[in-house]
Amino acid sequence: MEMQLHQLRYFVAVAEVRHFTQAADVVGITQPSLSKQIHALEADLGAPLFERVRGNIALTAAGEVLLPLAKRILADVDTATREVQELVGLRRGRVRLGATPSLATSLAPPVLRRFRDAHPTVDLRVEEGGSQDLVRDLLRGDLDLALVIMPSGGADPGLRVDPILAESLVVASVDPLPGVSPEGEMRITDLRDQPLVMFREGYDLRDATLQACRAAGFEPTLSVDGGEMDAVLSFVEAGLGVALVPGIVVARRAGIRVTRLVPPGVRRTIAVARRRDVVPTHAGRELRRILLEYVHDATAADRLPAGVEPLA
Repeated sequence: MEMQLHQLRYFVAVAEVRHFTQAADVVGITQPSLSKQIHALEADLGAPLFERVRGNIALTAAGEVLLPLAKRILADVDTATREVQELVGLRRGRVRLGATPSLATSLAPPVLRRFRDAHPTVDLRVEEGGSQDLVRDLLRGDLDLALVIMPSGGADPGLRVDPILAESLVVASVDPLPGVSPEGEMRITDLRDQPLVMFREGYDLRDATLQACRAAGFEPTLSVDGGEMDAVLSFVEAGLGVALVPGIVVARRAGIRVTRLVPPGVRRTIAVARRRDVVPTHAGRELRRILLEYVHDATAADRLPAGVEPLA
């Protein structure tokens, strides 16, 4: 079998746009040439990759298996090319950072500012998403580094994950909540009769909230289910319910009341992650170094937000 990189690029293009003519325009060749290369790839693999369903292009079972592998191969080739070109000075370098919404608006900005000041010509790209989404993007080669939340079941074995910070969650609400102590703290069990605004699937905060409630012996009542970070905070501000959120994201929301949880409360671990089987680029290594340097400096200067502790 003589699978070619350009065949994989053509296959991914068709899989993404689900149209042969449009895919040919994307990759810059004629439609007959693209179709010929796809047929050659299918012949080498011994299985069809696409089928027409009601006039639309759909992936076959073989195509579904090949797509993530093809994307990973192409991403690795792209990374290797850029790394070599960095070494010989042909290009300026690139780094792709993923971050959860709370970290994208709190930890990432000062780190990226420090990185930009030191390396103004590096192509810097940022992707915001839930931890599960970011892990998926890391594994398929779409990101170089990601600021993620460590899952309770442990990290994916395909990743190197280094914990850097521990953070406590707080209860966000509009009105005072029953059960709050004179010290301004409440127990998880006090949320039993409170309607909760819940994050969408893929957010680590969704899993953290559900696990905390179930560990306390109850299933939470959801008033709204499926929001992103800004939406969840807006729903809380509208009085639709309460939510467990990082204290760092409500510091600038004047309309939200913050209540701490009785220790140990609900804590999460913030980590920096990358693929284990890929050597990081110079730009990726430098961004990671600056991230750790910033955490160290912020700790020394007592600039970490309340409820956040260093681990690195």
